[in-house]
Amino acid sequence: MTNHCLSSIGRWGVIWCISILLTTIRGKGQTAGDWKLEKMPVDLETDFALSSLPPHLREQATVYLLDPEKGFYVGRQGSNGFVCFISRTEWEWAEFRQDLAAPISYDAEGARTIMPVYLDVAAMRASGKWSPIQIRDTVIQRIKNGYYKAPSRPGISYMEAPMMRSYIGNPDKIRVASFSLPHYMYYAPYLTYADIGIDSNASQPPFLVNPGAVVMGGERKGPFAYLISPLNEADKARILMAGQSLLRRLENYKSYFKVEGGSGHH
Repeated sequence: MTNHCLSSIGRWGVIWCISILLTTIRGKGQTAGDWKLEKMPVDLETDFALSSLPPHLREQATVYLLDPEKGFYVGRQGSNGFVCFISRTEWEWAEFRQDLAAPISYDAEGARTIMPVYLDVAAMRASGKWSPIQIRDTVIQRIKNGYYKAPSRPGISYMEAPMMRSYIGNPDKIRVASFSLPHYMYYAPYLTYADIGIDSNASQPPFLVNPGAVVMGGERKGPFAYLISPLNEADKARILMAGQSLLRRLENYKSYFKVEGGSGHH
């Protein structure tokens, strides 16, 4: 699940709203071969995915890996209910890119309700039979008709990785970048800014990601909203220090994985 702003960390709703305006133009520019992703080295993909979790949860977590020909598969079966993987396609943007990589984890409830979207999107893209716009529209329709269910209880998605590569920017300039912003995402189905009495441009936690702004339009409610809590500077520094070896491996694999200055959010 999961997509934004280097200079103003509170403009989640704005980014979600403008993304829908860009998707049709971007989707039409795709060529037939853009769907196929490059397979990451298994050890690198595994370690990158696990970095999304706190260290004490990694050993017993289930790791999903991506087969560009088929979609996600279980690379390592875990036992603690947590799953982790690298998201390589952000369906909301209706665009096939080769350079996106966002380590995501979910607890058991998120694995049951939210992760199926990622699994289906990856399978659709891997088949080569779906355009980016068709995938986006299919996911939207499935959300609207109840095929994808909202989490039924509070839960958490850890995103402690030292780096992720995703869409960032302000409303006047959207781009893809590699950045560091370890954070936690708490499930907040159907929640809007109005519900919790905060301005959509709030610059203090909690921040709200409301995919309903894309899926349903405007301030209408969607099932996969999150409350976002960035880690404090001390914890972020600890994660970056522990992740130095992983960051070097990622940079050696693809130069665009080098973290840019500052921080952002996905």
